[in-house]
Amino acid sequence: METLDFSWKDGRRAGVFLHVSSLPSKFGIGNIGSSADGFLEFCSKAGFSYWQICPLGPTGYGDSPYQSFSAFAGNPYFIDPESFASAKLASDMELLPLRALSDARCDFGALYSIFPKLVKKVSERYFALSESDREIAGQKLSAAGNFEHFCVTNAKWLDSYALFSALKNKFEGNPWWLWPRPFKNYAEAKKAKLDFETENDVKCAQFAQWIFFGQYEIFRRKARKAGVEIFGDIPIFLAHDSAEAWSRPEILDLDKSGTPKNVAGVGPDYFCEDGQLWGNPLYDWEGAKSAVYDFWRERVASALKMYDMIRFDHFRGFADYWAIPYKLGDARKGVWKKGPGIEFFRYLKKKFPDGRFVAEDLGILSEEACKLRDSTGMPSMAVLQFAFGGDSKNSHLPHNLSRNCVYYTGTHDNTTSKDWYANASEVERDRFRRYFRVSGECANWDMIHAAIMSVARVAVITMQDILSCGGDCRMNTPGKADGNWQWRMTNQQLNLAVRENAPYLRSINSLADRLIPPATSGENNVEK
Repeated sequence: METLDFSWKDGRRAGVFLHVSSLPSKFGIGNIGSSADGFLEFCSKAGFSYWQICPLGPTGYGDSPYQSFSAFAGNPYFIDPESFASAKLASDMELLPLRALSDARCDFGALYSIFPKLVKKVSERYFALSESDREIAGQKLSAAGNFEHFCVTNAKWLDSYALFSALKNKFEGNPWWLWPRPFKNYAEAKKAKLDFETENDVKCAQFAQWIFFGQYEIFRRKARKAGVEIFGDIPIFLAHDSAEAWSRPEILDLDKSGTPKNVAGVGPDYFCEDGQLWGNPLYDWEGAKSAVYDFWRERVASALKMYDMIRFDHFRGFADYWAIPYKLGDARKGVWKKGPGIEFFRYLKKKFPDGRFVAEDLGILSEEACKLRDSTGMPSMAVLQFAFGGDSKNSHLPHNLSRNCVYYTGTHDNTTSKDWYANASEVERDRFRRYFRVSGECANWDMIHAAIMSVARVAVITMQDILSCGGDCRMNTPGKADGNWQWRMTNQQLNLAVRENAPYLRSINSLADRLIPPATSGENNVEK
């Protein structure tokens, strides 16, 4: 198999993993506005040059960022509501319901009942302003330039997403395949006459995206100034109930009614003994190859405008993927099908020669998946929490690591390292203590030190491990449908981390030769 050169030329780095939703804020969920300022200060003082986040798309049932309503849109919940007040389009009184939400958890149910209504009010007030007043307010709301120009520039994805969002409101949140005709078909829906309320909702959805991307541009500028690059994530699959599945069904393996023939997931593995039924429709890699490749080109181009580095989630799916018959609904009854393989990455390399990508290769890999990963030259992943099961040949142990690797204490799918050690078997704890010559009393810090001192090109530490959090602070439990993605860091915890943890982290990042300023700003990761 041929070898592509997706390897990096950068030196050793360190990063921290914290999703935007977990940032401290006054409004019930972290945001990309002032909420991020304190964390960027922490990253800079601690010597972290990467900030890894989960996907930023709008979420639905289950609140998972890996099941988004759009592959291109931003989550309106991540807008900083303070901009509404500074633009004089919302009063302090109208922000009170958000301020009353928990500062330690994301209450997505409460956010759903409050945030969209507030955005709609702000949108209506904005469009009711005179042209000159709109220009003044727009400067407070968004750095994305003129609203109309933003809509035209992003029409390829924004038109379908805004209509999808508006129709979802109209039809009480039901998935698109349950909408009445002509709306369940995008080609027909975009020609249909809309009532005033739905037209207003279309404009409101466009307005929210304009604000999100304008605020995100300011967020990126602040990150660059702090010497921090954003490490993003692309979920391999689309949600069935998404704007893209609705507007571009030809790229997916659906029947004429829009029902998937097979859905995505994984077979039984160490994350879940019964496997995982994700339910995402699969790409029609063979029947619609050109359309699927074109979609991925757009998707990666969009992501590279937002992130300096990208992780391809579930990398194995590009080599071979688990196809579960939709009607069976049992992850154990899937079959392996062949993915697009090296040809797909040859295509991406041609389009994005300077793109920096990471292969998420966790789980049980086939020989073909290993060959594909190695042939791309992309850094792979390893996780310290997986290192002490098995024997001395365990690929997650520090002495077995490749240099071309991103090494994690844990990921968003793991419990915290403190909780891992507390609940590990005595055999695993014994191996851990003997391997690192430690008592295990501060297992999370032993793991942080080990990851940073490892040979891996990049070491990434979860913020929960830095804060010595227990298992109640884990982000996601694979196979569990609800109660995930809720943890948030408080301002008190962040201030303590800046004051007490950052100096030590910087000292060991320096000792491990990881204090290298970013070599790129992301501006070279453009499509050719």
